[in-house]
Amino acid sequence: MIRKNIFSIIVALVIVYLSLTSSERIDKLPLIKFSGFDKIVHCIMYFVLMSVLIYENRKSVARIPGIFLLGLIPFFFGLILELLQSWITTTRTGSIYDLLFNLAGILFAIVFFLLARRFGKENFRY
Repeated sequence: MIRKNIFSIIVALVIVYLSLTSSERIDKLPLIKFSGFDKIVHCIMYFVLMSVLIYENRKSVARIPGIFLLGLIPFFFGLILELLQSWITTTRTGSIYDLLFNLAGILFAIVFFLLARRFGKENFRY
């Protein structure tokens, strides 16, 4: 199971690091900064996590309900990280808006996968 989902685990560990590291460290990075930029980053991180989860488990989530059940993993993962940000970090706070943008990234990945499966090349289908 772990070997099958190694990339998902790696992406999840990167998200844990970025979510729980000091915000002062991240503020020093030369990134594009504007109001709401962190929400876009949340959406992208969880889009990538869900995309990798779908890809690694594409044979076992052939039906749409299975894909949405798989989406519960990154959703609850994000919920736990938001709670941990509030409880164990001093420079971070958990936010319901972050959780909503995490969910948006998850849903975008699901929609992207379903569209790619429907309209993609024959070899993408399984």
